[in-house]
Amino acid sequence: MRRHLVALLLSSTALCALAAPQAVADSTPAAPAFIDCGWVPGDIDDGPWRATADGAVNMRSGAGISCRSHGIAYRGQPLDYHCYANPVADDDFNWTYARNVSTGVEGWIRNDLLTDSGSKVKCR
Repeated sequence: MRRHLVALLLSSTALCALAAPQAVADSTPAAPAFIDCGWVPGDIDDGPWRATADGAVNMRSGAGISCRSHGIAYRGQPLDYHCYANPVADDDFNWTYARNVSTGVEGWIRNDLLTDSGSKVKCR
């Protein structure tokens, strides 16, 4: 009798779990609270490619100086901004993800190192 009661309780629980509505996940990945090294956002900033680096600046794998450099953007090289995001924990600056139109290198650049202070479109 006890065995049948346990089986009945288990099957009732399983049926309730199956009948419960399931949450539908949003297919758009959200930007992390802090941008980790290696996170690449989509290109959602459709602004013109007039921005340049204010000197020679590192294009990093993440929004922080602890992330490795992919290459350098030099003064005068046009940059295609993708979006900006909050930093990793090692500084208080916002960072812009950009593609160097001259070299094809992509990476994160600290906004205060860009001639126009970076993208105005926040990464999602």
